[in-house]
Amino acid sequence: MSFRRIREKWEGIRETLRSDIQAVFDRDPAARSVLEVVLTYSGLHAIWMHRLAHWMYKKKWFLLARMLSQFNRFLTGIEIHPGAKIGKGLFIDHGMGVVIGETCEIGDNVTIYQGVTLGGTGKEKGKRHPTIEDNVLIASGAKVLGSMRIGRNSKIGAGSVVLREVPPNSTVVGVPGRVVVQNGVRVPNDLDHCNLPDPVNEMLSKMQEEITRLRKEVDSLKKQMETVREEQEDVYSTVQHTD
Repeated sequence: MSFRRIREKWEGIRETLRSDIQAVFDRDPAARSVLEVVLTYSGLHAIWMHRLAHWMYKKKWFLLARMLSQFNRFLTGIEIHPGAKIGKGLFIDHGMGVVIGETCEIGDNVTIYQGVTLGGTGKEKGKRHPTIEDNVLIASGAKVLGSMRIGRNSKIGAGSVVLREVPPNSTVVGVPGRVVVQNGVRVPNDLDHCNLPDPVNEMLSKMQEEITRLRKEVDSLKKQMETVREEQEDVYSTVQHTD
């Protein structure tokens, strides 16, 4: 490899590291200095260790790559498979509990908060994790599952479970996740996300309705049996009187 090629690679690495640091300053008002960010931000540490693990993964040093990713998880609480592809300027805020799967692809200037899972939905082969386009924000506890695309400039609300593709410039909330805003316009939606349905309460209500229905049937059967018993007694009395 020529000196020029080495220099170009080094410049590319420096630019990527610089963009990772700048992402912290752009999106975290608590960041005070470069030294503080480099020494204390676990999300930045996780991203940098992943970049090294991903380089090993591309070299087919799979065991070393997985060992480094597990060490990364031990230190930061953030689990990123070395096969995941991550662009420039990713910001993982707080980060504890973040999981990013093997075939996940993340674009530039993406923001991820704690407890986010970018995972698969089963044991299928091939591309099984989401693709996150540029400038996406994924809030705390959100789950994005399966091989789908989250369009650029979209926002995924806290605690949402996203199982379908999201168009660009959208806001998604709820379980399952639904688009409520697209291109700055509220999307008509029958689901009121301030009053999400309670599946347990719905099941209990259905059980109560079924119990009420069964009680009515039992009462009806009791009345029929009482009527039959009275008729039998009348017949018996008539037979005795005839004898």
